[in-house]
Amino acid sequence: MLPTLKRKFIILNEGEAVMEDSKQEKIHRSANPGDVISEEPQSIEEKSKQLAVDSPDITGDHIQVPTYFVVEEPDGEKKALHHVKDAEEISDVIRQARVDEDGNRIW
Repeated sequence: MLPTLKRKFIILNEGEAVMEDSKQEKIHRSANPGDVISEEPQSIEEKSKQLAVDSPDITGDHIQVPTYFVVEEPDGEKKALHHVKDAEEISDVIRQARVDEDGNRIW
């Protein structure tokens, strides 16, 4: 049995209302619970293990999409980029990547 959600409306401006859940439990407002950014601080190692999607697709293949992509900055610092929030920066990093004749990635 699913829990009943109690809802109340908060009037912001005339004709504008926002629905608020009074239930204490957090509700994911995303299609994929893994898209949600934790309110608790996480290490880069913890972020690198988090999956946004971990399920079979329509063909039966098992799909895993990481929530964070860990990249190394030119100064050697590692940075975790969220696959939705930081999508533009992830694209920039991919565009910067180059591969030498041995298949090694160079920046």
